[in-house]
Amino acid sequence: MLDLLTTFAFYLIPFVLVLTLVVFVHEFGHFIVGRWCGVKVDAFSIGFGPELWSRVDRFGTRWRIASIPLGGYVSFHGDANAASAPDPEAVRAMPETERAVTFAAQSVWKRAAIVFAGPFANFVLAIAIFAILFGVYGRTIYAPRVGSLTPGGAGAAAGFMAGDLVLTVDGAPVDSFSNLQEIVSSSADKKLIFVIQRGDQQLTLPVVPALREVESAIGKIRIGMLGIQASKAAADIRQERYGPADAVAMGVQETWTVVRRTGNYIGGLVTGRESADQLSGPIGIAQVSGQMAQAVSKVGIAPLLSLIAILSVSIGLLNLMPVPLLDGGHLLFFAIEAARGRALNERAQEVAFRVGLAMVGALMIFSTYNDIARLIHKLTGSGS
Repeated sequence: MLDLLTTFAFYLIPFVLVLTLVVFVHEFGHFIVGRWCGVKVDAFSIGFGPELWSRVDRFGTRWRIASIPLGGYVSFHGDANAASAPDPEAVRAMPETERAVTFAAQSVWKRAAIVFAGPFANFVLAIAIFAILFGVYGRTIYAPRVGSLTPGGAGAAAGFMAGDLVLTVDGAPVDSFSNLQEIVSSSADKKLIFVIQRGDQQLTLPVVPALREVESAIGKIRIGMLGIQASKAAADIRQERYGPADAVAMGVQETWTVVRRTGNYIGGLVTGRESADQLSGPIGIAQVSGQMAQAVSKVGIAPLLSLIAILSVSIGLLNLMPVPLLDGGHLLFFAIEAARGRALNERAQEVAFRVGLAMVGALMIFSTYNDIARLIHKLTGSGS
């Protein structure tokens, strides 16, 4: 029993800390821009449910920590609930001076800025974390040279040999093995034209990366693979260090890479190329958070920080989806209001929020089901 509780704590505590940081930054983005725009903030909550701790600051904002650490919210004056759905009747009943500091009374551009600030803060957090990692640790770069091949893999079938140096793929220069991996992983079943250096010869090899399912920390993912491994020769490995400005630039680039890969996955879902069983929910996040936290003593804090950055980008992107209830849904409403010159009627917004609630709830249930199925698979060792 003690072992079970210890294992549970190893996963739960890192999960709560990671999620709390990402949620706090997201909500603080809403909060600070709301304050700048003159909106009164009634509450800033980390978690939902019964209150564990709270204090009221000099501006009248109630800062609270709640008992269910699965998110959080900022409640602006005039909001009907934690999802920032408007309460038109309550706002209309307010005196003019009080109504002026409600979220609903602001211009559409101010409201859009306040809503967008949450996801934007998540991207800023990711850029900052990646920049710190690049600044402190630098980056180990492997030359795009083939060290070994998997027998029967797409690379071996296409004629690659150990020692080949990849120069270009479809005409684009390749400067590192990670660059090569990024191109290949997103090009499954697509013909690519490689130009390689073999001794004193340049050869052209057409290759079709095979679509493979590989096990990641939070489930199976489908990527393109050639079955080639990087050379570990000292001459093919270099360490790059970055000053503050270059580290920030690399942080932006790495954040954009996460955004692009996520977008490719969503596009794959729409076209049927990707499977929805790759989606993970709270259990999957808790599992990988625990694994990264336990690895800190062995490999340092970098993997855990990377996880936080990736999760922050994911939450930022999720919230930008044009689904009522999420930030993207609010932004969609504001775009319609700006185009029409007036907001949608209250009944339309109420129905939209209910639909959005159902969609978000269904996504949570489905992703949690995926997590449980993967966990059972690991525990039982069943499946192909």
